[in-house]
Amino acid sequence: MKTLIRVTEIWVPNKQRTHLEFFDGLYGELGEFKGASQTMAFAYGEGMPGKAWATRRPVILHSFENSYFLRTEAASKAGLTAGIALPIFAGDYLQAVIVFFIGDDLDNVGGIEIWSNTPAESFDMGMDDGYYGTAETFEWTARHTKFRPGFGLPGTVWQSGMPCIMQDLLSSKRTLRHDSNVRIGISKGVGIPCSFDNKQALVMTFLSALGTPIARRFEIWVPNEDGSGLRFGAGDCDQMPHLSECHGDATIAPWEGAIGESWMKGIPTVRDNLVFEPGPAARAATAAGLTSMVVIPVIQDGRFKAAVTWYF
Repeated sequence: MKTLIRVTEIWVPNKQRTHLEFFDGLYGELGEFKGASQTMAFAYGEGMPGKAWATRRPVILHSFENSYFLRTEAASKAGLTAGIALPIFAGDYLQAVIVFFIGDDLDNVGGIEIWSNTPAESFDMGMDDGYYGTAETFEWTARHTKFRPGFGLPGTVWQSGMPCIMQDLLSSKRTLRHDSNVRIGISKGVGIPCSFDNKQALVMTFLSALGTPIARRFEIWVPNEDGSGLRFGAGDCDQMPHLSECHGDATIAPWEGAIGESWMKGIPTVRDNLVFEPGPAARAATAAGLTSMVVIPVIQDGRFKAAVTWYF
């Protein structure tokens, strides 16, 4: 089964903090595009990574042609047509920028959205931008939908300030977009808070469709009571519906595997081979036939709050 996201990249500041340099990525069979990316560096405001750095918010680029994107030829050759960049800040300090690329397949369905609320202007959270592939009807609905705190995936994340996995969107009426969900097959979603100042609340949502899901398994790991490790908070898996029973009381120690590393460094982490990856999360994923993973740390006010993890 194809996934909506074809490539994931991580960019980090160099020692002088003048540019973003390549750190790691998942490219699948697109090795040539990886080669083109590894030679790049982005100044403040330059390219997608630099733009996310400068604006301190996620950015979506629907088309690379005639834009500020700097790898148009290489992306076109790889069949990549759209991109999303998410910066990770700890206070004023940029930790990293994670970039997701989406292909040009005609059957691409799913969504990656940016929702915002400016308290001085509105009580609702509205959509700033979104990518939906061929789901044009759902896009129209999304752009005309508002959420109050606690309603829908954006409102739930906004109210709690924590990442959230929302299951069974096909049958849930709390989404406020129920009919559109059914028509295009969006079945679950992951929401991540990504506000980096007090002037505006921002939430990024990843909506997974049945035919082209974001990933096959989603997990949220949070600090335990004494902060000595991370415990399983929530999850959803195509192959294993009872993830909480699978993980039980499992704990991830500091620096243990990709999740423990992301927790300690405060930067996203990827793995393209989980066979020898330590930690209970990777072992359980390997047992289910999953082979690669992405970890995104959630940091608010300079404090680590959770790790959002997904597997392919």
